[in-house]
Amino acid sequence: MSTYQRLTQPPAQSFFLFGMRGVGKSTWARATFPNATFLDLLDERLFQDLLADPSLFAQSIGHLGPGDWVVVDEVQRLPALLNEVHRSIEAQRLRFALLGSSARKLKAAGVNLLAGRALKKTMFPLAAAELGKEFDLKKVLRHGSVPLVWTSESPRTVLEAYVQLYLREEIRAEALVRNLPGFVRFLPIAALFNGQRINITGIARAAGVARTTVQSYLDILEDTLLAFRLPAYETKMRVRERKLPKLYWVDPGVVRAVKRQLGEVVAEEKGPLFESWVATTLRTHAETQELYDDLFHWAPHQSDIEVDFLLQRGRELLAIEVKSTDRYHTGLLKSLRRLDELPGLVRRVLLYAGNRPFRSADGIDIWPADRFASTVAAAELWP
Repeated sequence: MSTYQRLTQPPAQSFFLFGMRGVGKSTWARATFPNATFLDLLDERLFQDLLADPSLFAQSIGHLGPGDWVVVDEVQRLPALLNEVHRSIEAQRLRFALLGSSARKLKAAGVNLLAGRALKKTMFPLAAAELGKEFDLKKVLRHGSVPLVWTSESPRTVLEAYVQLYLREEIRAEALVRNLPGFVRFLPIAALFNGQRINITGIARAAGVARTTVQSYLDILEDTLLAFRLPAYETKMRVRERKLPKLYWVDPGVVRAVKRQLGEVVAEEKGPLFESWVATTLRTHAETQELYDDLFHWAPHQSDIEVDFLLQRGRELLAIEVKSTDRYHTGLLKSLRRLDELPGLVRRVLLYAGNRPFRSADGIDIWPADRFASTVAAAELWP
């Protein structure tokens, strides 16, 4: 299997590292901390021992000294262990890398115990900067870039198994939902909303569950790092804005597997998949550089105009519109041109599926995917 230089950098102090299953957290941790004590809570014997007697945790690391690293994998399986982690940080001055594929149980059961003592980081699927010469947008949009899928000779089979693993290990085993059939019906419907504003009523009707249940299911998608909601930006211009958030799945391959649509990417899929890849690329690099303070979308009320991404950094704004066409024409700039009087706007970028980068007469940058990826990676997105 190929190895990739990940963008994630270890901080000097204890930290949580969250990320969807299979994204490469454990592989990264073993390579980054080769001399660390490694405790994998997927080891059922270890899990059962610690579940019965959490004090065994302190005994297993009692020989370590100040500054030594301890890696705890799948920490969400045993939230009570954070009490022991807290004591070890205070008493022994140990440093912990706490890996998890879900923050849901930890939110309620103890993350706050480590407030100020452990940073929070997120790992995403392989970015273009990590893939290097292997980066292929067409392949990414079809199968995604989760490492175990990307390196597989049968990505379709792995993706199909991934969805079942998610339902079995994350949802059923952790008892995250009471109505598993309802959640199973919800997943492919939520997948259809990738890159779209969220219609809670429509999803609830299609899945046969209550509106409040849909809200909790969306929370689960976010807590298990599969998707996130992008809020709307309020420009304070003389327009009414639609304030519904948009839903983006983190990996194109996973969202296609949830829809059971793993053949060639068809035209109606390409736009949302391209957008979701851009969203994940922005969030990936936000982890390693000060890319933005906040990320939004903008959509005026009762208009076909919208801008996919507005990045805010201090008082500055940067607008990105994503089009899946490989042929440029000036009509693609309509939404970005509506923002030309937005206070604080320092750059407008159109991303398209073509190959040639250039700039319009009124200063809008037109970039293909590889130019966007390299510009973000080089920390040159902001002018």
